[in-house]
Amino acid sequence: MAPRRTQAERREATIAALVDAAVGSLAELGYARTSTIEIARRAGISQGGLFRHFESRLDVILAAADEVRARQFVEFRQGLASLEEFSVAACLHLLRRATRDPMNAAWYELLVAARTDPDLRERLTPLAERYHREIVGIGHALPIAKSMPAEELDTIILGIVHMLDGEAITSTVLAHPEHEDLRVEQLVRILAGQQLFDSGSTGPSHR
Repeated sequence: MAPRRTQAERREATIAALVDAAVGSLAELGYARTSTIEIARRAGISQGGLFRHFESRLDVILAAADEVRARQFVEFRQGLASLEEFSVAACLHLLRRATRDPMNAAWYELLVAARTDPDLRERLTPLAERYHREIVGIGHALPIAKSMPAEELDTIILGIVHMLDGEAITSTVLAHPEHEDLRVEQLVRILAGQQLFDSGSTGPSHR
């Protein structure tokens, strides 16, 4: 017979279930429809049980945001480790996959909602700053970083992330899959310091 869990273990399991439920609800239903009732229902816990662990709806939602951040970095590092041979294109495709992950939709929901919700914006800002610091940290550790201007590297890294974030959000309404591989090819050429277009040409170089 399995040993009985301690009170601390039960508490941790309950909190994990609530946070996981909040992540799923944000991704599937959006910020406005992610109520404490919905979170508790998905977690199989009473609403009173939720408030024994979180003081407010905003607290559980911010815990979900931080969980998304943590999961994203675990999965991205695992993806990097699984590459048989590192290439800039492979790294960009991994990043695109991360931005398109349904879990990441929870993060986008919060960013959009924070534009008009000052309480959410104030509480989310430190999490977003940490998120960006970790993104930049991974970028600095990549082999290509050594060949790029140090004073511009942070801006380049975040610029690429923001571009792929925007692509992910826009694609839910208006997808252009025919542009996606070409966009990665263009980024690879730019990062390698190559011309985006042939001299005198009006279109991309495919040489």
